[in-house]
Amino acid sequence: MRASVTSFGRALIRWIRVGHLGLHLLRGALIAGLLFPRQSPGRRECEIEQWSARLCEILGVRLSLHGSPPSRDKRPLMVVANHVSWVDIFAINAVMPVRFVGKAEIRKWPFVGWLCARAGTLFIERTRRQDTLRVNGIVSEALRTGEVFAVFPEGTTTDGSTVLKFHSSLLEPALQARAVIQPVALRYEREDGSLCKEAAYDGARSIWDALTGIAGEPSVTVRVYWPSPISSCGRDRRALALEAWQSISLSLFPEAPNIRTDTADDRQAVVR
Repeated sequence: MRASVTSFGRALIRWIRVGHLGLHLLRGALIAGLLFPRQSPGRRECEIEQWSARLCEILGVRLSLHGSPPSRDKRPLMVVANHVSWVDIFAINAVMPVRFVGKAEIRKWPFVGWLCARAGTLFIERTRRQDTLRVNGIVSEALRTGEVFAVFPEGTTTDGSTVLKFHSSLLEPALQARAVIQPVALRYEREDGSLCKEAAYDGARSIWDALTGIAGEPSVTVRVYWPSPISSCGRDRRALALEAWQSISLSLFPEAPNIRTDTADDRQAVVR
């Protein structure tokens, strides 16, 4: 009987949150379509920050910050994060609004793809070298003018229990713009502190599975770690990717052995 009530309670929470999320997405469409064209960049950032924070609140996702995001005087700046959930974007934007580089297929998602585009996301066909060069050029120029871009250099999502290899090519714009790299580590937890894999958008799970999975949890905490920034000056992109990978991995798994390494074989294992 107790299990049945618990199951019913989770289902009720899930559908209430999904309903509220639908209304919030509609509000986002109105803001992006009607207000953004008339607003200054600073005002648009405030709208994105507030809208993202409210989305997390609707889903029962609580933000727990470890460290502080960099101040506005640390520009040019690129954010580099591990990738677990579709909520990652909003968890970061709720703290520090940035533009993202995302996979081209996201642009094709009904409604959500349009919203992401209106918020300034650049979409990339990562299997096409020419498209990577095109996007890198745009990002590099935007970084020089003070805009902040975020990338997920794993190139895919995980369940949060590991950090995959970093694609160092995504960090090339930071080198071109002589930008500071700000690592960001993300971890989703249940109420008892265990890893919340329901939040993950990995493997064969659909976006709907990931949405209803996180919406059905009583509450979820996303821990957002802000380790020390990394200078890109005088570095090559593989060394930069390795240091960012180490910083994120050590934030998430401080007790894990063999995270820090200086051997050539290990460097090749975590960046490409």
